[in-house]
Amino acid sequence: MNSSNTVSILGLGPMGHAMAAAYLDAGYGVTVWNRSAGKDEELLGRGARRAATAAEAVAASPVTVLSLIDVDAMYPSLDGADLTGRVLVNLSSDVPEKARAAAEWAAARGASYLTGGVTVNPSGVGKPDSQIFVSGSEEAYEAHRATLDVLGATDFQGSEPGLAQLHYQLGMTMFWTAFTGFQQAVAIARANGLTAADILPHARATAESLPGFFDWSGALIDADDHSGEDARLAMCAASVEHVLHTASAAGIDTGILAAHAALYRRGIEAGFGADGTTRLVDLLAEPA
Repeated sequence: MNSSNTVSILGLGPMGHAMAAAYLDAGYGVTVWNRSAGKDEELLGRGARRAATAAEAVAASPVTVLSLIDVDAMYPSLDGADLTGRVLVNLSSDVPEKARAAAEWAAARGASYLTGGVTVNPSGVGKPDSQIFVSGSEEAYEAHRATLDVLGATDFQGSEPGLAQLHYQLGMTMFWTAFTGFQQAVAIARANGLTAADILPHARATAESLPGFFDWSGALIDADDHSGEDARLAMCAASVEHVLHTASAAGIDTGILAAHAALYRRGIEAGFGADGTTRLVDLLAEPA
């Protein structure tokens, strides 16, 4: 097996384990390392090789994929490793500024560095319709794109190393607020004698309507058009207040909804009641 068909994986949590499994499925020679013992047994049974140290794992392959708790965990893990000429692909979730600092750290040690954001959970790793944002060294990306695409369709965002994490965190901003909104709705439903199953059809319909709202509002925001012809802030604020009052009457936690209502009230107090809801972007661009 030539070196282009080998890869090393650092970190065998659920995501790292799924990545190692995807490479084994694709016929790669896989070297694995994890700080704590016992997470590689199933992979070893399938043909993976265990490295005694992270440095040994890096030396075993031209490309090392990191799936750690965060970017900071990379530094002690790779302490003492010879990174000269190696490609580090850090798919650990973190913030853009840490990705930039890590790229500088790797470059100072002779390594090419790519950062990435995996947009699926472990069960989606290795599937062609899964998406992974990647940014950093374009030369390293082009040289090893086939290896990276084993994990999912990669979307290269450019040479600025923080961009992949930025795009990933933007997605997580939308995902977590929407998913928490669903749980908030379920809490209100249960307080009124309904189940999650009872509201699923409407929940799905609501989620499926969101792309249309994204397209509509995104175009207005980029055009700096907040005329409010279709959705005045004051009108939408009244709807948000109704949601808050419904939750309050149900006797459940209203913290998230109260914060949402406070944002709309702030927009009205700032004199934007007749503007469109897109005006909220300007408010969110500043500290409360």
